[in-house]
Amino acid sequence: MKSKKVNTEEQGNNISDELLDQLLQGYEKPSDLLGENGILKQLTKRAIERIMNAEMDYHLDDEYNTESGRDSGNSRNGKGHKTIKGDFGEMEIETPRDRKSTFQPQIVPKRQHRVGPMDKAVMALYAKGMTTRDIQATIKELYNVDISATLVAEIAGAMEDDARKWQNRILDPMYPIVWLDAVVIKIHSDRKVINKSVQIALGLNSEGKKELLGAWVTENEGAAFWGQVLTELKNRGLERIIVACMDGLKGFPDAVRTVYPETEIQLCMVHMMRSSLKYVPHKDKKAVSQDLKAIYNAPTEDAARDALKEFKEKWGSVYPLIPKQWEGKWEDLNTIFRYPPDIRNIIYTTNTIESLNMSLRKLTRNRRIFPSDESALKIVTLGILEASKKWTIPIKNWGKALGYFILKHPEIAELIKS
Repeated sequence: MKSKKVNTEEQGNNISDELLDQLLQGYEKPSDLLGENGILKQLTKRAIERIMNAEMDYHLDDEYNTESGRDSGNSRNGKGHKTIKGDFGEMEIETPRDRKSTFQPQIVPKRQHRVGPMDKAVMALYAKGMTTRDIQATIKELYNVDISATLVAEIAGAMEDDARKWQNRILDPMYPIVWLDAVVIKIHSDRKVINKSVQIALGLNSEGKKELLGAWVTENEGAAFWGQVLTELKNRGLERIIVACMDGLKGFPDAVRTVYPETEIQLCMVHMMRSSLKYVPHKDKKAVSQDLKAIYNAPTEDAARDALKEFKEKWGSVYPLIPKQWEGKWEDLNTIFRYPPDIRNIIYTTNTIESLNMSLRKLTRNRRIFPSDESALKIVTLGILEASKKWTIPIKNWGKALGYFILKHPEIAELIKS
């Protein structure tokens, strides 16, 4: 580590004090260094032009040293001009040309007019759901550069290719936990605005880290559509899901079992609570809520069944739909009781994906209405990819949780190795 520090310091001292004194001659105020005609901008211009000329020398020399190029007659052919944009603003540079037009500069490639981090800035702003107009204003404020809507679209198009590759990438063969949920957005369709859903599949991989498996736009959040989504995940290499967490959409569990028959289903307890409490007036909500929590906080399934029985005896005559609802879905509510607290706390709710959905709602709020499904999916996918940069740390006590999964499902050990 020490040697690296020395090397860095040596590199930083390559510019001598004498050279700095020459460069800073006449410096009186910050704009002399950083302004429109400041020293840094002039240095950037001269350095780019110098490097391009060095690249041309190398190109002609390299071409001459090939059998085909020795008698080609290629040589320098004057200079052209182009305007480039970057964090320095705008400036015009001279570009060397060759007679055969075979020169391909590297520092500023042909047909490229942007240099430095500006592209990344546009990408980041676009991924946060900002409109083209907002992006233009922000870039103007940051870099004092005017960029066109066409340029924003060009950069977004390049990002779209990456997003498409991500959406179709090969997945791990096994994810211990997968959450399935949706966010409602507004989209223009046939001259009217309609609600559509962005369906999201979020996985927890064998390292205990969150990973977005995919996003899809559809008009109906139906079980049939989820069947198609799950089939797509399987075709992309996902062989095994141990626990699938979801809300109480009718037919949803059956769709999962059709494609992944060995998968255990866990309906979100928070969704169940919300669904149950909508039947309850304010005066009883606190008491009903506490008695429902006693069901899913029970240490075992037998204790949970007893708590549900007690709830039915206490509240069944007043709110008969609540115990009926829990009894009817019990097969898909009781998975949590087969696992220890470390895993139970992860799977009893879809809050893990709900936090992502909250970020997506903020993202889509900037757009309000999307012009098409493709536009919505692009923004959402890029937003998810931006958010996923923070998913670098495994969830708490993951090693212990994974050990239990392997103990309960020994067949997944081989899938983890692969």
